[in-house]
Amino acid sequence: QFAFQENEIKLLTAEIERLKNFGCLGVSPSLEGLRDENAKLKYRLNFLQKSLQEERSKTAKSMININSCLQEIFGAAIQAAYPELENPPLVVTPSQQPKFGDYQCNSAMAISQILLKTKEQKVIPREIADKIAKNIPANECIEKVEIAGPGFINVHLRKDFVSKQLSSLLINGVQPPAIGKRKKVVVDFSSPNIAKEMHVGHLRSTIIGESMCRLFEFAGYDVLRLNHLGDWGTQFGMLIAHLQDKFPDYLTVSPPIGDLQAFYKESKRRFDTEEEFKKRAYQCVVLLQSKNPDFIKAWELICDVSRKEFQKIYSCLDITLIERGESFYHEMMKDIVKEFEDKGFVQVDDGRKIVFVPGFPVPLTIMKSDGGYTYDTSDLAALKHRLCEEKGDILIYVVDSGQSVHLQTVFAAGQMIGWYDPKVTRVAHAAFGVVLGEDKKKFKTRSGDTVRLIDLLEEGLKRAMDKLKDKERDKVLTAEELKAAQTSVAFGCIKYADLSHNRLNDYVFSFDKMLDDRGNTAAYLLYAFTRIRAIARLANIDEQMLRKAAREEVLVLDHEKEWKLGKCILRFPEILQKILEDLLLHTLCDYLYELATTFTEFYDNCYCVEKDRQSGQIVKVNMWRLLLCEATAAIMAKGFDILGIKPVQRM
Repeated sequence: QFAFQENEIKLLTAEIERLKNFGCLGVSPSLEGLRDENAKLKYRLNFLQKSLQEERSKTAKSMININSCLQEIFGAAIQAAYPELENPPLVVTPSQQPKFGDYQCNSAMAISQILLKTKEQKVIPREIADKIAKNIPANECIEKVEIAGPGFINVHLRKDFVSKQLSSLLINGVQPPAIGKRKKVVVDFSSPNIAKEMHVGHLRSTIIGESMCRLFEFAGYDVLRLNHLGDWGTQFGMLIAHLQDKFPDYLTVSPPIGDLQAFYKESKRRFDTEEEFKKRAYQCVVLLQSKNPDFIKAWELICDVSRKEFQKIYSCLDITLIERGESFYHEMMKDIVKEFEDKGFVQVDDGRKIVFVPGFPVPLTIMKSDGGYTYDTSDLAALKHRLCEEKGDILIYVVDSGQSVHLQTVFAAGQMIGWYDPKVTRVAHAAFGVVLGEDKKKFKTRSGDTVRLIDLLEEGLKRAMDKLKDKERDKVLTAEELKAAQTSVAFGCIKYADLSHNRLNDYVFSFDKMLDDRGNTAAYLLYAFTRIRAIARLANIDEQMLRKAAREEVLVLDHEKEWKLGKCILRFPEILQKILEDLLLHTLCDYLYELATTFTEFYDNCYCVEKDRQSGQIVKVNMWRLLLCEATAAIMAKGFDILGIKPVQRM
């Protein structure tokens, strides 16, 4: 990744030397011009050298993805052993049992099949595995390899390599894996509708989208977090008409709309039952779309009331978004219709302008028969703006599975018209299932209404406090610590319950399960984390002592449980790399749970702090084991941060 910059530095250095020699060669250009050109080149040279140095330093600090390293090593070995094979299969996975080593390369069986099909050569996989093993290049991470079974290559890592990586983690902190060129990622998530309250259906998009943004930001991408609000359309006609009737002086006195949901229901009832009101509502839409100042003011007032309500939820869940609703794209829609017309993609059907996209049976309607625009038009305008104006390299839409066909049609239309090439730009729909109640039906209140998100969060806080009091935490924590534990547990459990399920599936919302401090829950992980953090504190070892030890101590990994924990800690970069590719965050939750349980095994078998049985006095501190505790806690803290969970020091 540095070759291009290094080459440019060489060329710039040569050019500066050439300019220095101008006078000697008898050439007499303007002296001012020469100085100016020389200054520009030197500035560019300094910038490149500094940038290269920063990149190198960042890469040196990056956590090594051991799986990727092994893939490179085995890729080179397979290439050397079978140079005639194009893109040979490369399969490297962590071993499930210690007796099979630390990782396995399982490519031999697939290569055997390819040789039989393409070359008509019958070679047993074990022979292929042996040939690959003999061609493994010199490297710093493999201790030895063994051929097992039909042709598995079991890989044993070097202890000094693992120890060195753990020391690097402790000295440099948890760093992302190297990602190469910094790309721009646009994430569309949350997206509630103005004048309607956020309900449980918005929970998944908001939580999943926030976590994805945090992951891409940690990995070093430039992330734009967009809230595609439903803030434009015909419903605003009835809302404005109702506002005029209920608060006629709204232009001078701010209307006290307390319950926007009730306000919406009232206006909808009038729209459905009063013909005169309905006509006026349509006139209001026309005046709003023609940008009449009084109607724009009314629209802004309604939007502001909604924004304040949304912000309460975003503040609770620590969500950061840039609002860019449908209204933002309104002025662009006319040009979208024209572009599709100019390129010959538009057909007229009963007055509507529609676009058929190859492979999709239902066309996009980009203009209604009355000349109005649709969701299809605004989604196309948003797609083009994100690709062509924002210059997004990766676009992610965190939207429920029910919108899948619609979004795939919009994306395909963008490709068809030439806005992007899927080989260069990634446009993905991160779909998710619905939230179910414990009866396995759509999550509703007892009266059958949709569950308001704010009510759900308040119930979470109440239940978290009840749980903490059941455990008598209120007797040992200060009021401030208890409050911090309550919010950490309540919102952490709600987020984790969602993120720990495969987002493609529906999931059952259960406060009892998510607040259980046993099993794969946030309550268990938060408690495990506070215990790990307390180990050094109880041994009277402060941060400064740990930092000094990280630079000086060698992490001994002789005990099998130390070795298992060390390897588990270092799998963090490969877990993140996988999620950056498939956008499935439950993998991170599964990993954190595995790390916590692996730590428990280590702690039960390996004394970190040895005490006198009679007096309870500390006799010995095994510093390298305390460093393993510290490395575990550091990885868990970063994992929590990506998931949007806030741990506490005392619980």
